Amino acid sequence: MMTIRRANERGHADHGWLNSYHTFSFANYHDPNWMGFRTLRVINDDTVAPGAGFGEHPHRDMEIISYVLDGALEHRDSMGNGRVIKPGEFQYMAAGTGVLHSEYNPSKRDPVHFLQIWIMPDKPGTKPAYGEKAYSSATPGRLNLVASKSGRDSSIRINQDADLWLAKFSDSETLTHELKPNRHAWVHVAEGSVELNGQKLSAGDGAAISKETRLQLAGSGKAQVLVFDLN
Repeated sequence: MMTIRRANERGHADHGWLNSYHTFSFANYHDPNWMGFRTLRVINDDTVAPGAGFGEHPHRDMEIISYVLDGALEHRDSMGNGRVIKPGEFQYMAAGTGVLHSEYNPSKRDPVHFLQIWIMPDKPGTKPAYGEKAYSSATPGRLNLVASKSGRDSSIRINQDADLWLAKFSDSETLTHELKPNRHAWVHVAEGSVELNGQKLSAGDGAAISKETRLQLAGSGKAQVLVFDLN
């Protein structure tokens, strides 16, 4: 069973310095039908104006992943991490018992476009942690494991039984992802358009998949897709 969430159905907030589209309920946008999917709680499609950003603020008990699509994002946190994240790079922060962080666009000219992802942890009160993974040169037509509970295959270790995969397409590549019994998937198209099990999805579209055994993705040009394999 597949349920498609179209990009134009998402919540939207334009704050001037921040233009944000919410796949799931977030801040002042509330839709009881879209409170998240399984342990996936937030996918925000954010564009931040030059020189603007999120000032220092707290988080706790949430797995937070950012993926930069265009521009640059400067991260600082109370664990002592400071880094400028560029296109094709993932940044992970386990908020755990509590962490302060800020996210800014360091450019004076160009906006930064990135995805902000929240996954609920499998237990509260874990130790805060930080991680990074770069896929700017990932081979098209392959699934690249970004994050997992075990940290297998050099992926980022997260506090949840969830796998996050990245697939890039440059033309008509195809790929398949097998779902084990009692597993579910959320597919989010970050850029471009693809076909998922015969259904066309475009940038910003998402799809919830349950009671299926296989995901088949087919590209038709340049595209990026995130696949969440969830319990």
